[in-house]
Amino acid sequence: MLLYHTGFSEIRSPDIHFGRANADFGQGFYLSGDEEFSKRWARERKGKQTYLNRYELAPEGLKIKLLSKDAEWFDYILGNRSGKKDVFPEYDVIIGPIANDTVYDLWGTLTSGFIDSETALRVLMAGPAYEQVVIKSEKAVSALRFISAEALSHETIEEYRNTVKDEEDAFLKEFEKIIENIPETAEQ
Repeated sequence: MLLYHTGFSEIRSPDIHFGRANADFGQGFYLSGDEEFSKRWARERKGKQTYLNRYELAPEGLKIKLLSKDAEWFDYILGNRSGKKDVFPEYDVIIGPIANDTVYDLWGTLTSGFIDSETALRVLMAGPAYEQVVIKSEKAVSALRFISAEALSHETIEEYRNTVKDEEDAFLKEFEKIIENIPETAEQ
């Protein structure tokens, strides 16, 4: 399985304890099997080079949890984003749709009572579905082999950032349509 990760360095030995613990699938090393999507997540930082790191994962012997865009996925992300204990600690790898930051944005709307969980899930179903692969255990890190790292140019990063902006704008239009169709009783 070929996987990709963008960052500000060549990451030959990933650290599953580095990064945010309250990300979609909790603490771990986040990758994608889609090279183009990984480039969309590329950022620039003054004085730093941005790299696309390539890896190969040998999944044999690893316990892998596959998630789909459904209630289980939604609940798992909400739990992780709100700092709750990981409900899938026995898995080495978790694979499933990325929520971008729409879950984080929806969290305040959901907890304020403006929309219910069912409506929030409908909102999350809108837009493109990209997959993320999260390495959660040292056993999985051992099964991940660094292949190479490619420096990304400013022009390449800007091109992909524009693609992301277009997708975010399209998502916001769908979000507005869903919110406009919330029954009056759901808002109270």
